[in-house]
Amino acid sequence: MRVVIARFPFDLTKSEVEHSMSSHTPEPVTGVGVTIDGRVYPVMQVGEVITRQNRRDFTALEMRRALTRLGFTCHDARPVTPPQAARADEDVLGW
Repeated sequence: MRVVIARFPFDLTKSEVEHSMSSHTPEPVTGVGVTIDGRVYPVMQVGEVITRQNRRDFTALEMRRALTRLGFTCHDARPVTPPQAARADEDVLGW
């Protein structure tokens, strides 16, 4: 299927993307993620691997659109909440 990423056309298939990503370890997902072979990758990582372009050259929206057209499931990452640990000196100051 022909998809356009960063104004460049690419002829990609779902199996080619799966094969390309099989040798890469997923990075932590902070924005939009895509599930490929049961593993969740950031769409920007997938875009960098399959297009061989710098991540600054395309947007997450472009990659989400292209990967969805190829049949992958894209989803937003859950917000990361830092653990609420009590500070040792918190009770001393009475705050």
